[in-house]
Amino acid sequence: MTHEQVVPMIRAATREVFSTMLGIELLDRADSQGVSAPGTQEGVLALVGLAGQWAGSGIFSCSSAMGRRIAGHLLMQEYQSIDDEVLDAIGEVTNMVLGNVKTSLEDELGPMGLSIPTVIYGRNFTTRSVGKSQWSVVPFECLGEEVSVYLCLAPSRDSGASGTHNHHHLSSMLTMLD
Repeated sequence: MTHEQVVPMIRAATREVFSTMLGIELLDRADSQGVSAPGTQEGVLALVGLAGQWAGSGIFSCSSAMGRRIAGHLLMQEYQSIDDEVLDAIGEVTNMVLGNVKTSLEDELGPMGLSIPTVIYGRNFTTRSVGKSQWSVVPFECLGEEVSVYLCLAPSRDSGASGTHNHHHLSSMLTMLD
């Protein structure tokens, strides 16, 4: 699955969820591809795992202020700070966006599972992936700020999806790091 194939899936899924569930129209920003997950962060990041013949991770990322605004649109109330409701709302938006991406991917890659979201909130935290797989980075402008969706997929070790049983793929996208 190439970057060029997944970007339209991510754009369509994200636009649909934001329009339908939040009443927010998104503007596309330039997508990119890189060998690392989001670097140093401030704000809210939600991570899901994807598993099947292809496996990997999906991430939704936004600032704390945007996280509060997204939760406000979803739950129809105002939030002055990040609390459990805001974190749950970001997890739910992530689940909807990347669940829709997963459904699109399944047309090409076969059945896939999606983990429940892990939501991280804070300042000056760093994320990284083990391995050297490519991340598709798809940012949007949302109410004057940026939100981003990241996706990294590789053939599973035991799937034979690449035509051979190649054992140097990502050892794990959801590994606890020292």
